[in-house]
Amino acid sequence: MEDKVLGEQQTRTFKGPVLWIITTIALAMSIFHLYTAGFGLMTSLVQRGTHLAFVLCLVFLLYPARKHTLQTKLPYYDVCFSVLGFIVGAYIVVNYESIISRPGNVESWEVFLAVAGVLLILEAVRRTMGFPLVIIGVVFLLYAYIGPYMPGLLEHRGYDTERIAYHLYLTTNGIFSTPFGTSATIIAMFVIFSVFLDKTGAGKTFMDVAFSLTGRFRGGPAKASVVGSSIMGTVTGASVSNVVTTGSFTIPLMKRTGYESRFSGAIEAIASTGGQLLPPVMGAAAFIMADFTGVPYYEIITAALIPAILYYGALFSMVHLEAVKKGMKGLSKAELPSLKTTFIEGFHLMIPLALLIFLLFNRYSPTYSVYYCIILLTILSGVKKKSRLNVKSLISTLDNGAKLVLNVAVACAAAGIIIGVITLTGLGPKISAVLITLSGGSFVLLLIITMIASIILGMGLPTAPCYVLLASLVAPALVDSGMPVLAAHLFIFYYGMLSTITPPVALSAFAASGISGDKPNAVGITAVKIGVAAYIIPFMFAFSPELLMLEGSIIQVIGGALTALIGCIALSCGVLGYLLRSCSIWERVILMMASLVLIYSSLVTDIIGMGMLLGVTLAQWKVRRDDTPINVLNVEK
Repeated sequence: MEDKVLGEQQTRTFKGPVLWIITTIALAMSIFHLYTAGFGLMTSLVQRGTHLAFVLCLVFLLYPARKHTLQTKLPYYDVCFSVLGFIVGAYIVVNYESIISRPGNVESWEVFLAVAGVLLILEAVRRTMGFPLVIIGVVFLLYAYIGPYMPGLLEHRGYDTERIAYHLYLTTNGIFSTPFGTSATIIAMFVIFSVFLDKTGAGKTFMDVAFSLTGRFRGGPAKASVVGSSIMGTVTGASVSNVVTTGSFTIPLMKRTGYESRFSGAIEAIASTGGQLLPPVMGAAAFIMADFTGVPYYEIITAALIPAILYYGALFSMVHLEAVKKGMKGLSKAELPSLKTTFIEGFHLMIPLALLIFLLFNRYSPTYSVYYCIILLTILSGVKKKSRLNVKSLISTLDNGAKLVLNVAVACAAAGIIIGVITLTGLGPKISAVLITLSGGSFVLLLIITMIASIILGMGLPTAPCYVLLASLVAPALVDSGMPVLAAHLFIFYYGMLSTITPPVALSAFAASGISGDKPNAVGITAVKIGVAAYIIPFMFAFSPELLMLEGSIIQVIGGALTALIGCIALSCGVLGYLLRSCSIWERVILMMASLVLIYSSLVTDIIGMGMLLGVTLAQWKVRRDDTPINVLNVEK
C-alpha cells in the first residue's frame, strides 16, 4: 500500500543507514500508538505532542521541498527541519507540568517554538497536500492580527504574536485541538489497521467476496467495485488510499468488460469515497462527529444508514444502466473466484472486522477496539501460510502504517491552527450570522450556500480534518436556522466528503485517473455526473428528517426511504438517458423533474413524482412490448 499511495506523492526513497533511521522512527511511532491504545492514552497534550514530534520529524525526512527534485538524497535543511519539528512536539511532552501550572503565561523560547511549529506545519501541508489548506491557514493567521481593521461583524480587537503563540501552541484550543487529538488516537489506529488488512490479505478477501457475488452479472466488475470498495472504505475511512488499493484491481477489469476509462475511474472514486458514510464503522468520521455534537456513536451510524443506502443505490443503478445500455456481459464463472473457496481461505481474516463491529456497538472506545482487532488479526493471520505475518512483513506493516498517517496528521494540525484562530477571535458565530444574512432567511438558499462553502473548503483535504473545519465554520449556521444538530453535521460532512470527487481539486478522482489512464479532470467531471444523486441526498434528509430516523413512525421512515430511493434511481436514469431503452430529451427531463419532486417527502409530492416516473416507464414499455425479451441481468453461465 505504501508504495502505491506514497509513490503518488513522490516521497524520497533511501538505502542504507538513512533508511534504517527512518524505519526506526516510523516503527517507534506505530508502537507508541498501539501501546497507548491498548494500555491507556496519555494526557491530551502529552499524547498529541508525541504524535506531532513523530509526524513533523518523518514528513521532512520523506517529503522533498519540490516534487521533481532528486528523491534519493536528504538535504541538510530538511534534517534541520526534521530535528526542529521533533523538538516542537517533544517540548510539550517534557514540559507538560510546567505548562499547565502557569496558564496564560508564555516564555520567549516558547513563542519561538510556536512560530516555528506553525511554519513547519504549513510547510508540511504544502509538501504533502499542496497549497489550498496552506492559503486558508495563512488567511486565518492574518485575520488574528488585523481584526481591528476588518469591517462589520468580522471586526475584533486583534492579538499580538505572544497571545496567538500561547493559544495555538500551549493549549488544546489550537494545534492540539480536537482534529489533531483525533489524529493522535482514532485516525492513527484506523490507518494502521487498514495496512494490516492489506498486508494479511483481508482486503483482497473482501474484494474476492464482492466479485464472487456480483461478477457474473452485467457490468460485474463495476458492481464488485461498488460492493468491495464500500466495505474497505467503511473500515479505513481513507478514500484516496482506498482508490489506489482496490482500484488497481477493479479499474482494469471494468475497462476490459467495456466501460470507458473515465467511467471506470469515476466509479471507483465514488465507491471508495462513499465508504466513509457507510455504517457500521464510517472510518473515523462517526467518532469525530460524536465529539463535536455530543450525539452517541450508535445514533450517528443509525442516522447515516438510509443516506448510505440511497448513495450506493443510486451508484449501483448507474453502473447497471450503463452496462445494459452498452450491452455488456458479466464475467464467466472461470474468471471469478469461488465464494466457497474464498470463505475457506479467508474466513479467519474476516473475524477481526466482526469483532470491531461488536466492540463498537457495545460502546468500547474506538482506539481500544481497533487495538484488539489488530492483535487478533495478527494472530489469526498465522492460521494460513498465505496470510501469515513474519518479522519482516510485520516491520513493513508498522513502518507503512506510520507513514500513511502523515498527510492526514499534518492536515489535522493545520485545521487546528484555523480552529485556534476561530476560538481566539470568536469568528465562528460571526460566520454563522453572515451565512444566515446572505440567505435572506431562506432555508433552501442557506442549504445551497452551505453546500457550496463545504465543497470549496473541503477541496484538497482528507475528510476528517475537512469535517472538523466545516463543523467549526458552517454547521452552526444550519443549527441556528433550526436544523437538528445531527442533520446539520451530516449535511456538511456529506459535502465535505463529496469534495474529493468534485473538480478542480478532486483527490479521489485524480488518484483513480492515474490507474485508469484518463485525464484527471475528465475522471472528476464524469464522477460528478455519475454521482449526481449523491449531491441531492443531503437535501432529501434536510427536508425529510425521517430519512435520518430522527423522527416519524416506522411506516413513515420506510415510506420516505423507498420514495427517496426511487427518486435517486429516476435521477440516475435521467442523467444517463436510459430506463427500459434510450430516453428522448423530454423523457430525461420528466425523469429528472420526478426525482426532484420526490426529494420532499409528502403524500402529494410522492404521488406526483411516482406518476411522472410511471408515465415515462409505460411509454417506454409500450414501444418495447413487441420486442424480443432480453436478459436484463445477463448472467453468465
